[in-house]
Amino acid sequence: MPVNQIDAIRKKGAVRGRESRDKSLNTKLTTAELAAVEAVAEADGRAVGEWVREIVLKAARSASADLGSEQLLTEIVGLQLFLTNALSSVVCGERMSTEQYQELMRNVRANKRRAARDAIAQYLAENKEERHG
Repeated sequence: MPVNQIDAIRKKGAVRGRESRDKSLNTKLTTAELAAVEAVAEADGRAVGEWVREIVLKAARSASADLGSEQLLTEIVGLQLFLTNALSSVVCGERMSTEQYQELMRNVRANKRRAARDAIAQYLAENKEERHG
């Protein structure tokens, strides 16, 4: 078996060390939409397929990053709930019993997602007012 047989089997255009791109993604565009995509790809110095692939993958990565951001925000809001409630007792000179602490933790776990959604809704409403106001 020749040493370079693997190279001979490799498909045209395949890049060494990268998985072969053998799946397609199709869409339909109007003539005007296609012209706009072609113009942007040409201005960027790339083939339309290459440009579209990069844009689609960038959007997909961004969407998955947004999901991670939402989970992170939920945990941050949970910390805020915990600290606000725990420190209010400490600042007032009170001690928290084990039962009170455990109840606080249950309360934070039960309410952090709703509180995070409320915080996002409030942020979006404030941004909408600033744009329209």
